[in-house]
Amino acid sequence: MLAGMKGLYALKPWYAARLAGLRRVLVAHGVSPDALTWSGVLFGAAAGGAVALLPAGPFAGAAVAVLLAARLACANLDGGVARDSGRMTRNGAVRNELGDRLAEFAVLAGCLAVAPAGWVLGAAAAATLPSWIALAGAAAGAPRPQGGPVGKTERCLLLVVLAAVPGAAVPVLAAIAAGSVLTAGWRLVRVTRALRVLDQCAGRRDAGEQAARSAGTGHGGAA
Repeated sequence: MLAGMKGLYALKPWYAARLAGLRRVLVAHGVSPDALTWSGVLFGAAAGGAVALLPAGPFAGAAVAVLLAARLACANLDGGVARDSGRMTRNGAVRNELGDRLAEFAVLAGCLAVAPAGWVLGAAAAATLPSWIALAGAAAGAPRPQGGPVGKTERCLLLVVLAAVPGAAVPVLAAIAAGSVLTAGWRLVRVTRALRVLDQCAGRRDAGEQAARSAGTGHGGAA
């Protein structure tokens, strides 16, 4: 059951295929992956500005939807352009993660104009948890879990609802916070299971090596 809770992340291969033509154009023109990463931050900031400045309703919802779609496209394209152009670096991976967090914070900052600060800060803090758990697991050697019940894409959709529906700010922020905590828990379970398997494999390998050394020592003593 847990393995199937990918959420909208399961659509990522389909979405990447839709962007393939644009990705080839960007590679052909030498566009930097970093330029796409920081463009995503700017689109996030623009979406936050729309939330803050436009009255909630269909027009605000449409504006935020377009800006967040552009933000998600940049988040998909920066890594793809880096791979296809042979410009993948460890520092680039760090900037990619930083850009993702900044883009999300920029959108949520706009919510300070329409909701109490406590709700906004709570949603912002909770939204970071799934990524921190995934990164900590990857640093420990586990495959990085992606997706979940309320991942990055679902949070963007919820923010569109916040912009489109008057009076929805607090309920949506509560949903983002609760859903992010749920997603963090889902990823933690997957990371824990993966690391347990790795520890068991390492333990069996160490036991085998110890047995081999003991056998070698025994044979040497018999000689």
